[in-house]
Formats: sequence, structure tokens, C-alpha cells
Amino acid sequence: MVGNATSGNANDEPTARPSLNNRRKAALRLEIARHAVDLFTAQGIATTKGEQIARAAGISTRTLWRHFPTKESCVRPLLAAGLEAATEQLRDWPPNVGLLGFFVNSCESATLPQAEPAVLNLIRMTHTEPALRVVWLQAHDDALPVLCRLLADRSGLSSDNLRIKVHAATLNGALRAAAEDFAQRYATDNSAGNEELTACLRTALHTAAEGLPY
Repeated sequence: MVGNATSGNANDEPTARPSLNNRRKAALRLEIARHAVDLFTAQGIATTKGEQIARAAGISTRTLWRHFPTKESCVRPLLAAGLEAATEQLRDWPPNVGLLGFFVNSCESATLPQAEPAVLNLIRMTHTEPALRVVWLQAHDDALPVLCRLLADRSGLSSDNLRIKVHAATLNGALRAAAEDFAQRYATDNSAGNEELTACLRTALHTAAEGLPY
């Protein structure tokens, strides 16, 4: 999914508000991510150095590498933002509403955050930059256990159940495909908004619900 970068929670149980220290770390990581995207967009990933990202964010290179292992991973907070918003939204999934209807309603009512142009540009870059692709796919891979727990609680089955794992992987793939398709549409029409995002999401989830064609 796509969305504004906000901090999400991986669990579907009420949790305490993050500590001030953790909120500051999250804010710094997000600031670093934004500067990294600006530099990647302006001069390309290959020519961008970690030192430049650190300088733009007003921190030392040592601090940068404490937060991120590679320069490409600096954008992780932005790439993961929409997916985190979608999984967080599932915590409020009513028992009498289908998954497709729930996500479509969330888009149409703007409950899910509107995507930032920088995030959409970043998602498009994952198609041409292998190192960014790794970060993007890793963000989705890390979301699988979260989706498994949410779907398991919904069905009453174990999160280790194979059906739950397949359903979580299918939902994850549908969200990723919808985000990538919307990002490509936005590249040719920067007026695209919630209506277009809803259309992408509806098509992706409908296709996932249909199952394999053979």
C-alpha cells in the first residue's frame, strides 16, 4: 500500500504509547528517509553517498549508520508507511464486513492516508533500482507475520495454519501490486487520488479473491 509516513503498530492488541525516545528515533528516521529520497531523485542512487544523506539530515555519518545499514535502506520508513497504515487499519475491521468492502470503504472515506508524491516516486524507482527493490520487498516480507496474526484472530485459526499463511501472502501481494500500479498511474497523471487508488485496490483484491486461474 501507499500512504503518508506515520508510525504504525504491528500488533492487533491495544498497546501503550511509544516512549518519547522511540518517537524521537522514529521522527529522525523519517527525516533521514525524506532527505535520502530527495538526493536519490536529484542525483541518482549510484552517485549519492551516505555522507551526503547524513549532512542533509544534520547528523553525523556514524549516527546515520546506527539507524540504517545501507544508504538504500534509509528510505525504508517511507516505503513501509502505507503498508503499516493498511495493517493498522485492519485492527478496526468490523466482523460483519468483507475484506474487500472494508478496504474500499477505507479508501473512499479517506481513512487510509493519501499517498505522498515522494513515496509514489520511490515506489516507481524500485522497478529500476535493484537495491531499492530489496528494501521494498523486505518491508512486505516483514509484514507477513502481522497479517497472519490479524487473519488468524479473525478466523479463530492458528497463525501457523497453512491456509492463514497463504491468505496473508495473497493479501500482501495484492496490496503491493495495487500500490505499484497506482504509483505508475500517478507518474502519467499527477491528479490521481483516492478514486484511482480505490480502483487499483478493488481490482487487486478482486483478483486475489478469484484465486488461481487454472
